[in-house]
Amino acid sequence: MSERPLIDGFGRRISYVRLSVTDRCDFRCAYCMPLDMAFLPKAEVLTLEELDAVASAFVARGVSRIRLTGGEPLVRKGFLELVQGLSRHIGAGLDELTLTTNGSQLARFAEPLFAAGVRRVNVSLDTLDAARFRQITRTGDLAPVLEGIAAAKAAGLSVKLNMVALKGLNADEIPDMVAWAGDQGFDLTFIETMPLGLIEEDRTDRYLPLTEVRARLEETLTLVDSPERTGGPARYARVAQTGQKLGFITPLTHNFCESCNRVRVTATGTLFMCLGQEDRVELRDLLREGGPAALDAALDRAMQLKPKGHDFVIERREAAPAVSRHMSMTGG
Repeated sequence: MSERPLIDGFGRRISYVRLSVTDRCDFRCAYCMPLDMAFLPKAEVLTLEELDAVASAFVARGVSRIRLTGGEPLVRKGFLELVQGLSRHIGAGLDELTLTTNGSQLARFAEPLFAAGVRRVNVSLDTLDAARFRQITRTGDLAPVLEGIAAAKAAGLSVKLNMVALKGLNADEIPDMVAWAGDQGFDLTFIETMPLGLIEEDRTDRYLPLTEVRARLEETLTLVDSPERTGGPARYARVAQTGQKLGFITPLTHNFCESCNRVRVTATGTLFMCLGQEDRVELRDLLREGGPAALDAALDRAMQLKPKGHDFVIERREAAPAVSRHMSMTGG
């Protein structure tokens, strides 16, 4: 453990970093971004060497878990080389190096990722229906994603599925998703839609409280609350009949900020201390101009700026997002 851990002004120790390697994505999920999303110029994005330096600075300060995100991280050129480089920290300060992916490129990356030290991946999967998958993603096909999930399992990677619960769109599929994930041996986490960035539709039309999701599942299943925590915001329950683990991420119905142990770094090097607030520290220019020492000092400043929590109250905001940036910019 680092002798200089990152502790914020509320006494919370930061041990988990979500590091975005790109804001680009090969999907255009309707709840995430507009169809004509404008992505950042490549010149503004951190180089692979800079991403390594930022991650390493956090490890030196006691961060034990790093999740690589996007956009879609597997579309970033050189992504595998970045993972291979960061794997040197596994067992030397870093307990886990993992990633969140939409699965579209996972079939060809699964085995190399396992060889590089990754042992777990989160795959976003909102439906098992091909036509509905196209409706939600607008540019994606389901078959390659399912192939990628199967390849990850075959390679020895632990797979956790993330499903955004969407009223009137995939709510009817939730029991089937639970059953399929259980048959496959996958953990499954449900997520409430988050008010980040402007999109074409009104998010209140799709907002489905997970209290309702759980109540419906409990009509046929027995869910037993678990004290388990994996470093993220999910709260877990076990399905008594099968032992399957279900997670619930509830940024709208239940504020989980009291135990927040994480920060996010965008692909341009902006450090956000909270997903739903605008407090930030710009790391890229500091790193380029002042090197590791300037980067380390910036992490100390960031701890004093980390807010107590986010403000996601969708009814009060109506269709307006809590923050203007999209999830793909912040790092999913």
